[in-house]
Amino acid sequence: MSWVIEAFLFVVLVLFLIYKYITLKYDYFDVRDIPYEKPFLCFGNFKSLLFKTEAMFYTIRRLHEKFKDEKVYGIFEVRNPIISIRDPDLIKQITVKDFDHFVNHRQILSEHDDPLFGNSLFNMLDSKWKDMRSTLTPAFTGNKMRVMFEFVKECCEDSVNYLKKESLKNNPNEIELEMKDFFTRFTNDVIATSAFGIKVNSLNDKENEFYRMGRKITNFTGWVMLKFFLFSNFKAAMRFLRMKLFDPEQSEYFRRLVIDAMKYREVNGIIRPDMINMLMEARKNPEKSHNREWNDDEIVAQCFIFFLAGFETSSNAMCFAAHELMENRDIQEKLIEEIDDVREQLNGESISYETLNKMKYLDMVVSETLRKWPGALATDRVCVKPYVLKYDDRKLELDINDVCWVNISGLHYDPENFPDPEKFDPERFSDENKSNIKPYTYLPFGVGPRNCIGNRFALMECKAALYYLLSEFTFDVGKKTSIPLILDEVGFQLKPKKGFWLKLTPRQKISI
Repeated sequence: MSWVIEAFLFVVLVLFLIYKYITLKYDYFDVRDIPYEKPFLCFGNFKSLLFKTEAMFYTIRRLHEKFKDEKVYGIFEVRNPIISIRDPDLIKQITVKDFDHFVNHRQILSEHDDPLFGNSLFNMLDSKWKDMRSTLTPAFTGNKMRVMFEFVKECCEDSVNYLKKESLKNNPNEIELEMKDFFTRFTNDVIATSAFGIKVNSLNDKENEFYRMGRKITNFTGWVMLKFFLFSNFKAAMRFLRMKLFDPEQSEYFRRLVIDAMKYREVNGIIRPDMINMLMEARKNPEKSHNREWNDDEIVAQCFIFFLAGFETSSNAMCFAAHELMENRDIQEKLIEEIDDVREQLNGESISYETLNKMKYLDMVVSETLRKWPGALATDRVCVKPYVLKYDDRKLELDINDVCWVNISGLHYDPENFPDPEKFDPERFSDENKSNIKPYTYLPFGVGPRNCIGNRFALMECKAALYYLLSEFTFDVGKKTSIPLILDEVGFQLKPKKGFWLKLTPRQKISI
């Protein structure tokens, strides 16, 4: 019987040591006299994410509202203390003015933990990040956007033609679609051609390998979400166990895709205006990338992170835009009026990149969509050298590796920044009104030198999709449409429980 008691005592001891390890930093904000959200046992302030009781979108908005009278407040991500910066002037100070003290994001995964995510621009640190950012920046200039817009247009035309054929099968011609599936296939095809240089049509060939692998690797639920959580909080243990975030088969697929494409192009002298070609040029001419010689893993990782961001984030933005236009019929009609005016001026010609960017109301609709449903709910910065944050009559001393957080969703829903924030109102971004938006309160693509490098591409892609779809269809309430949207509590991704179901109604009789 004594062995049972000894085993019980051993388990108790282990659990006690785990508890002490997790709660070791729970006095962080008390010592610094910073108001903070009390952690729940050893789960920090995000127990709702772990127990699936509240979508993270609402959790971080609630935190922002709770500390509405504070410029700085504290939260815990399980055992990790995070300093949340609420004041726009302090956000500017940390992310722009004193950027040299806050160059990095948190590196949850290093290149040793996962070659794809760990070597990506988002995860790179210090001078290595700076050099890769400089290497990739030319891929997103206006001239490159004009070239890639032709790829996007081709995918838009393929998607509209698919919808027309599908609608002809019905009487009346209207069709009900789960828009997340539709837009993910669309963005998949856009990324395939503009980043990887391959042509796929995921609406007609629904089980093509590129799309199938993309769906697997962007599924941040279940086991993948748990591994991400464990890497965030128990990195040493995960390294000891040699765990990887992504399945080796999926990682190897993207690696092979990029490496084989580079070899084929080099042998056959193929030059194509896409990301792979630009990275090949950087490898051939190291002086263009600050004399760095990027290895295969680093090159593949940049194509991969572009895929990851475009596949999920861009398709989400399109889904929310379509849903808001369906719910707000007057706004949809006004946007269609602008689209029809542009089409009339084009007189049968296809739209150009310049003309798309001049469509003011389309820009207003997309901007308001990204305010209400931002792709990134928050962004972070890591202190890389000792720093004193001064505000009011306070001096908050930050040490190396202290983490600062900007609550993007909280800022976007703060009534002091955007009155009546639950209302979908594109007029906030009209020429007359957008100057009233407080600087550093609208951050859909992050902020400062470490903002999203692909924001121009994402905006172009979203606008083009809406332009082409609303040229032929209207977004209407279907039998499966959810009003209002109820967000899923599972995972980090912003998505509704019952999907994005809409009815697409042809604006005129369809003939192909």
